[in-house]
Amino acid sequence: MPVITLTTEWKPDDIYNGIIKGKLYSLCPGATIIDNAFNIRPFNISHASFIIRNTFLNYPRGSVHIICVHTEAQKGEDYLIVKARDHFFIGTDNGIFNLILNSDPDEIIRIDAAGTTDELEIFAKAASGLFAGKAPAQLGKPLKSIRERVPLRATIDKEVIIGSIIFIDSYGNAISNITREIFYRVFENREFRISVQSNKNYTEHISNSFNDVPVGDLLTRFNSLDLLEISINGADVSELLGLEVGSVVRVDTTNKTAPSNRLF
Repeated sequence: MPVITLTTEWKPDDIYNGIIKGKLYSLCPGATIIDNAFNIRPFNISHASFIIRNTFLNYPRGSVHIICVHTEAQKGEDYLIVKARDHFFIGTDNGIFNLILNSDPDEIIRIDAAGTTDELEIFAKAASGLFAGKAPAQLGKPLKSIRERVPLRATIDKEVIIGSIIFIDSYGNAISNITREIFYRVFENREFRISVQSNKNYTEHISNSFNDVPVGDLLTRFNSLDLLEISINGADVSELLGLEVGSVVRVDTTNKTAPSNRLF
């Protein structure tokens, strides 16, 4: 049974939660409406796209995902329905769809706003149409492309991988943009050192679980998303090491010595 999900930048007590949910329940009797994520930092479409990209496939096929992050359309931006991988996404064409999918969608529709400029009204009506079984093309006009926004990817420079923290979870674990594939492309069967924030914080081992190291020790592992994650067993690594989104993660060979006056 498809559901309707909401990913928003609103606080739990914000009026917009009640407005859009009220509209959806009125327009879609019997619908299951789920808060996929809320209280995302305002206008942070990178954060929102990371969450949606790694959650939407867990919902039933045919689900409708409403994105209320940086929704006010700027000049040249449209409100869209985007269909991809048997799911529907509703939001503003500000680059977030490209960040979520990282591939061409199956269908792109510019929503017929019917004279209103209220994006919550536009999104709710589009969702209700899809929930009622209408094809996306019945709710607007087809487009050929969506706005592109380049995601922040790890880079390889000879025998060094330079990545960055892209997400910090509720436990303070810091998730990087270094994928398992990139890591082992460079360091398969080779010794390595993973440094975080500075050369003073490092490990030379990939763990399978938190219990592989004593409580209080730094560890790195590949999480369920196949991304390199930095943690401290039993503690908040982001707080203890001052990590935040954008902090640098460097993977280097162990036979190189960094200059003492250099952070990396």
